[in-house]
Amino acid sequence: MPIATRILPSAYYDSVTLMLVAKELLAMPGVQDAAVVMGTPANLALMRDAHLLTADADAATPNDLVVAVLAGDEGAAAAALAAVDGLLAAGKGGQRADGAQRRPRSLRAARRQAPDANLAIISVAGRYAAREARLALQQGLHVMLFSDNVSLEDEIALKALAGERGLLCMGPDAGTAIVNGVGLGFANAVQRGPVGIISAAGTGLQSVSSDIARRGSGVSQAIGAGGRDLSEAVGGRTMLAGIAALQADPQTQVIVLVSKPPSERVTAAVLAAAKGAKPVVVCFLGADPGVVERAGLIPVSTLEQAAAVAVALAKGEEWCSPIVACDEAPLAYLSQAQAEGQRLQLGQRFIHGLYSGGTFCYEAQLIAEGLPDPVYSNAPIDKPGAVHEPPAEAVVHGQHVLLDLGGDEYTVGRLHPMLDPTLRNRMIVQTADDPEVAVLLLDVVLGYGAHPDPAGEAAQAIAAAKARAEAAGRYLPVVAFVCGSEDDPQRLSEQEAKLRAAGALVTASNAQATRVAALILAGRS
Repeated sequence: MPIATRILPSAYYDSVTLMLVAKELLAMPGVQDAAVVMGTPANLALMRDAHLLTADADAATPNDLVVAVLAGDEGAAAAALAAVDGLLAAGKGGQRADGAQRRPRSLRAARRQAPDANLAIISVAGRYAAREARLALQQGLHVMLFSDNVSLEDEIALKALAGERGLLCMGPDAGTAIVNGVGLGFANAVQRGPVGIISAAGTGLQSVSSDIARRGSGVSQAIGAGGRDLSEAVGGRTMLAGIAALQADPQTQVIVLVSKPPSERVTAAVLAAAKGAKPVVVCFLGADPGVVERAGLIPVSTLEQAAAVAVALAKGEEWCSPIVACDEAPLAYLSQAQAEGQRLQLGQRFIHGLYSGGTFCYEAQLIAEGLPDPVYSNAPIDKPGAVHEPPAEAVVHGQHVLLDLGGDEYTVGRLHPMLDPTLRNRMIVQTADDPEVAVLLLDVVLGYGAHPDPAGEAAQAIAAAKARAEAAGRYLPVVAFVCGSEDDPQRLSEQEAKLRAAGALVTASNAQATRVAALILAGRS
């Protein structure tokens, strides 16, 4: 199949516009894959990994816009490239059709429109993001830095500046926050309540906050620190500032900390800062719980446990029973899991997970460590024996596969799977062709910024995959969970019902879904 390339010199468009254009190209007849990106070295490397990089594109500069199309024939490729100018022009937009005031195009213009605002959300190209965040902090604004591709040096400098001014700098790559009841980024609709959350994991924050809502409680504040905040270099600056803020907040009765394991030094600093009058639940996924316990705080091992324990503490109840209840919850699916397992063929022995949430992929790997076969992931847990590289062939054989489809290698020139599930849906259907797959494991993430009907989209792909497996003489069990609340625009109960109607076994949490998948494997005849 031909790959057609077009380079637009010195043409900058924001990432959202580019991803929407790529989505439109993918929908055109005959187009198999497409990338619409700025010609940065990182983007070109990702295009090379996706087999979309031609010699012409390899010569592009970071100021050039690169369009690459893989199509079934040259005519389809040429038609797609010819449509690019019109799609870019439509995406740039700007003038409101209803005659309303145009959106401001600079921070200063935004301040003039909203002089009482005290928080700025920065979502521009990475090379401009640090400058805009610095301007916002200098003007006395808290910052949620949604942008990624911000250098480590810039992150450290921005967070130091925020600390000097008594401000929060959330991010970079902070996808979710809830401030004074207002959801930012990919936040879920949850009621206000007594639990404050600080998380260095976006979907981890979503999971805990929406599970708190599911349990009938609410969130005071939810602070997204950014994925690098607890690194040795950054030192947990935003989490430390958030802890101080929540300890002083009269509305916050219980604090929850969520992250992958920080370094030893940063862990010690965070745990020391967290120890105070308020109970603190610590969910450092994969970390030694003894370190947390010795610091006088409450360790939990899953996102579900974090929500359950926090709600119990807010109600004045003891916290051990909720942990036990979370661990025993998958047993309610035991008979159904055994029935599913008995329908598998002898060669079906591996779990295949396709995740839109990176934290869920990470948590699932930790739980899957107890399985007898190795686990491959494109975003592996940092533990001895973790599989970091795929085999030479295109399909990973002889092991469980848990993929984070929000990783760079899957989102070059595309919208994140939480916004556009097209790629994941295609992979769901393709999973049915692998005779080794015993269970398909999925997450569905709801929220303000997410796809308006992600479960509906997934349900169609699940039904097609099941039919495809059946045609090949196999049965394909599907286990899924929905991260969201009943107040989300997509409505939790309706999304779960669509998955069940497609034949998926739906659990209440990611941890439960992974353990139920393991029960299905154990139930094989």
